[in-house]
Amino acid sequence: MGSAKVRAGYARFGLAPTRALGIAMPRIQRLAKELGPRHDLVDALWASGIYEARLLVAYLGEPQRLTALQMERWCRDFDNWGVTDTLCFVLFDRSPRAFAQIAAWRTRRPEFEKRAAFALLASVALHDKAAADAPFVRALGWIRRAATDPRNFVKKGVLWALRGVGGRNAALHGKALALADELAAATDPTARWVGREAARELRSPATRRRIARRG
Repeated sequence: MGSAKVRAGYARFGLAPTRALGIAMPRIQRLAKELGPRHDLVDALWASGIYEARLLVAYLGEPQRLTALQMERWCRDFDNWGVTDTLCFVLFDRSPRAFAQIAAWRTRRPEFEKRAAFALLASVALHDKAAADAPFVRALGWIRRAATDPRNFVKKGVLWALRGVGGRNAALHGKALALADELAAATDPTARWVGREAARELRSPATRRRIARRG
């Protein structure tokens, strides 16, 4: 299923996996659909170190069977945004351990481990419709503290999380927008960038319409 053309294209998206076959995401998703949930395969797939095999883990893993050890071990292996975001957006965000892992990873030093915290926060904000507001209000403080990290994949993850929290409902929108304005007025250049970008989206007509529809 591998393709040299797909492999060569990874660099255009800021990806440089050390071991890659060059399999396009739609083919990975079709394969996952054919296999169905197969949590018995995820550890072996991950251990292969192959980029596409690790992407497949996100689709074959079963959230309720994920252990803290698995999530921690995989996070420590994160070395590109493709695997990091796919695991967070497809699998980790449906785990009952999601907020515990966000709290654990938000102060990590390695760039992609720290990004994982905020990519996961953004993913939970988008997908978990039943979650209460309180964990997201607490997470705004984590966003504030991380907003000065100038590393590209961290600051973009922080921005994603702030926009995600602010898009949940009217109450969180107001709190997230207040934080965005606070950051936009900061002296730190990274915090200012995060604040301005977030405020622009949170004030956009499209965001306001979505919030209005959600009551």
